Amino acid sequence: MSTSKHRSDKDPVMASIGITGFESPASEYNTLPLSLDKLLIHSPSSTWFARVEGSSMEGVGLFDGDIAIVCRQTKVVNGDVIVVTLNGEFLVKIIDTTNRRLLSAPIYGHDNYPPLTISECDSLSHEGVVVSSIRFHRKNDSSCRR
Repeated sequence: MSTSKHRSDKDPVMASIGITGFESPASEYNTLPLSLDKLLIHSPSSTWFARVEGSSMEGVGLFDGDIAIVCRQTKVVNGDVIVVTLNGEFLVKIIDTTNRRLLSAPIYGHDNYPPLTISECDSLSHEGVVVSSIRFHRKNDSSCRR
């Protein structure tokens, strides 16, 4: 009977590279395990993803093409970036609970997005809080994707 030790998620991964000449300061280093699922998704059963379209939220770092990570379970507080459906249209906005408004966050100089006041006649459905986002810096590069 043989026993073998399996690497756990907590064991560091040893990485090394072969370099001739002077030794690189990074030739051997330990890395900690990294799980994007654990880092970005705290409640898998209530988390979903949305592709951001438009420029109205660039002031909070959400750019066209980014992926917003949205959690339905996170309690909404004033100033949160949220996803709602307003009169049948999906929107990503900042919630102003004090004044019952949805705010955009454009970058400086692009303030052509007026606040949306929520009235009694509007059909509003809260879809979740944007808890984080992912941005691709090389939009069409598939060299690292499998």
